[in-house]
Amino acid sequence: MKNNTVSLHRIIQASPEKVFRAFADPLAISFWLPPYGFLCTVQQMNFKLGESFSMTFINFSTGNSHSFGGEYLEIKPNELIKYTDRFDDPNLPGEMTTTIQLQKVSCGTELNVIQEGIPDVIPVEMCYLGWQESLDKLIKLVEPEIPDA
Repeated sequence: MKNNTVSLHRIIQASPEKVFRAFADPLAISFWLPPYGFLCTVQQMNFKLGESFSMTFINFSTGNSHSFGGEYLEIKPNELIKYTDRFDDPNLPGEMTTTIQLQKVSCGTELNVIQEGIPDVIPVEMCYLGWQESLDKLIKLVEPEIPDA
């Protein structure tokens, strides 16, 4: 039986409020969520319990894209986000569930990501690689403290 789950852990030197905002803001998520070499357009994002989102990742090298969307299952401000993901491509069937947990720690935020139900045709190691790149971009977005001029 194939393990279709990835689990990642990071300590981020930013407050849970700032990290949470990076998941809740469509412009922020379009910046950090796509792995390196991809662009993201957010067609719709209503960050509320029971509401939905849809977006597209575009491969900058080839121009190929894949669209996906889902629903927000749980939202606890600055603590927890749980949502579903479904690809528009029928060759990528099923529904993934992603759980994001945030916990305040002495130096910032402990972040845990679990993504379950990855389609069989997607190698799990590619999901790890993509999430590692995305979390690197997230950290580069939220860790700097840039004062207003």
